Amino acid sequence: MNLPENLRYAESHEWVALDGNKGRVGITDHAQSELSDVVYVELPEVGSKVDAGQAIAVVESVKAASDIYAPVSGTVVEVNTALEGDPALINTDAFGEGWLFVLEVDNVDDVQNMKSAAEYQAQIEG
Repeated sequence: MNLPENLRYAESHEWVALDGNKGRVGITDHAQSELSDVVYVELPEVGSKVDAGQAIAVVESVKAASDIYAPVSGTVVEVNTALEGDPALINTDAFGEGWLFVLEVDNVDDVQNMKSAAEYQAQIEG
C-alpha cells in the first residue's frame, strides 16, 4: 500500500498535504480500497468554515456511502471539480489527482500533530 511520507494522516483515513497555511485533503489508499469503486462524490462548498472532525463531504461507492471528515479546522478554498466527471480518480490516484478539497488551515500545528505515515500504517494494521 502506498503511504507517502510527506503527508499527515487522520485516524478517520484522510490525508493532508500542507503548503504554507493551505492543506490539500484526500482519502488514503487504504480507505479507497475499502470503499471499492467510487461512483459519486459530494464536495463541500467553497467558503465553508469547518471544525476538525466535522463531516464535510461524502464519497459513494458501489458498496457504501462514507462521510469524509475535516482533518483540521479551516475554510474550504478549493474543491476538485474533476471528481464530478470522474469520481474514480479517487480509486486510481488517491494521493494525486483524486484529492478532494483544499483548506485554509486555522492552525498549521494541528496538521503537524496528525499521524505520520508510520503511525497511520500501525493504525490500519492494528
